[in-house]
Amino acid sequence: MSKRWGLPLLLGLFLLAYLLPLGSHGLWIPDETRYAQISQDMLLSGNWVSPHFMSLRYFEKPVAGYWMIALGQGVFGNNLFGVRIASALSIGLSVLLCYLLARRLWSDPRKSFACALLYMSFTVIAGASGYANLDPQFTLWVNLSLVALWFALDSVTRSQRLIGWTVLGLACGMGFLTKGFLAWLLPVLIALPWMVWQKRWRELLTYGPWAIVVAIAVSLPWALAIHGQEPDYWRFFFWHEHIRRFAGDDAQHDAPWWYYLPLLVAFSLPWMALLPAALRQAWQTRREANIAFLSLWLLMPLLFFSLSKGKLPSYILPCLLPLSLLLGHTLVERLKLDQRRTLGLNGLLNLTLGLVALMALAYLQLKKPLYVHEPYTLLLVFMALIGWVVANLLQVLSPLQCWAAPAFGSLLLMALLPAGLPRSVVANKMPDQFVAAHLEELSQVNHLLSNDLGAASALAWRLERPQVALYNTIGELKYGLAYPDGIQQRVDPPQVQQWMHEARRNGSVGVLMRVKGDEELQEIERLPQDGVRYESGNLVILIFPREPS
Repeated sequence: MSKRWGLPLLLGLFLLAYLLPLGSHGLWIPDETRYAQISQDMLLSGNWVSPHFMSLRYFEKPVAGYWMIALGQGVFGNNLFGVRIASALSIGLSVLLCYLLARRLWSDPRKSFACALLYMSFTVIAGASGYANLDPQFTLWVNLSLVALWFALDSVTRSQRLIGWTVLGLACGMGFLTKGFLAWLLPVLIALPWMVWQKRWRELLTYGPWAIVVAIAVSLPWALAIHGQEPDYWRFFFWHEHIRRFAGDDAQHDAPWWYYLPLLVAFSLPWMALLPAALRQAWQTRREANIAFLSLWLLMPLLFFSLSKGKLPSYILPCLLPLSLLLGHTLVERLKLDQRRTLGLNGLLNLTLGLVALMALAYLQLKKPLYVHEPYTLLLVFMALIGWVVANLLQVLSPLQCWAAPAFGSLLLMALLPAGLPRSVVANKMPDQFVAAHLEELSQVNHLLSNDLGAASALAWRLERPQVALYNTIGELKYGLAYPDGIQQRVDPPQVQQWMHEARRNGSVGVLMRVKGDEELQEIERLPQDGVRYESGNLVILIFPREPS
């Protein structure tokens, strides 16, 4: 089966578990609405060099990630599938890289299939495939760079090595264009100590410069173009997004050094119980060149990001491909030796987690309902959890024959869960759904106003109108609003009545407000009182007609 049907089965799972659910739920704030709108802005404006968020300069990332999301919308339309297809394809290609690397490392079809299936079924990886941001794309380029490096190091002919180093340079260039200088640093963190240990300095000095030349050739045209169009880009991007985020006292998302250790354990779900055995086996065989390479690939990025002051869970996604290879290697070795204990424990752990989640959901639904008059979405969540429980029960009952069952339970859960969220979550965290429900009314207004960046970007994306005035909100658009041509989109509370009066003299006004407390209630009180009102969760839409001349 692994030889003949391994890749077709992985492709089938990709279509069913990754692609099919892409349009089943709204865009999450703040990431998905932001990246959807920035990419859409490129299609609307024709400016493929300088990223703009709601028509304001937005220099926190380079441009290639937006290109990919824009390409998805250009091909498939201004819809949820078009926004997310770049993430799904990026994760799907990473699964393929995992399969190819496992085949190169061990020449064992069963291990190739197992490693790819484990990687594909990590809950965080399956979740990332349906989430529109830049992390899946950046992870793909890092994965490609290191897979290409191993193929280059493992090649026996000069032409094969040259191809491997060329692909490495190409991947580093694309990674740089997606998220910046980390794409160049991470391969060095792994390659340098491995080359030192293997005493292969000559090869590094011979082919390394060529990879650098390729990476620069890929990156330089856009780097020069953005400098010509926006001379301040590199100052802001380098200092704000790299130096300050890594070492600044005011770094975003500050967290302790050990932040990623429990996360790495959680990210190995549904294969968590295999982790101790895999790490122990990796330590025992650390002198093997391939295991040392995978260990460095796992540990060096983890160490680097742990030293950074700014931390986000998605930063360590590039660590998960080597982790899946180590886990898959250990799993298949256990199968060959008919060692069922670890696999049985893994199924039992997952089964326990699933039963606890089911009981917690049932208890809350009886005592403090999460789902109010939502039988279909509630049924969907129960189906997802029951699928998880049944799959892992199979592994408990028959660990050797049903070793892959947790993967199918995980993929089912992550495919159904986002579509089965309660209406309260959808209303507050996916504002584009509220906008879509009132698209006809909003599409007829002449001016747009919002007091929340996530809601404003959802409004701009759904209406394909990036010009949304920002009412008493700045956030991540502080830099863009500081430009003279951006100030006009900023509306402070003392100015809002005058802004509304002038806007209504020229046409109708649509307002999307997020109301979370007294401050937002005061913001609404400053607005005119003659608007048509629609509410959902903490979101409010107000439609104001044009004032008579």
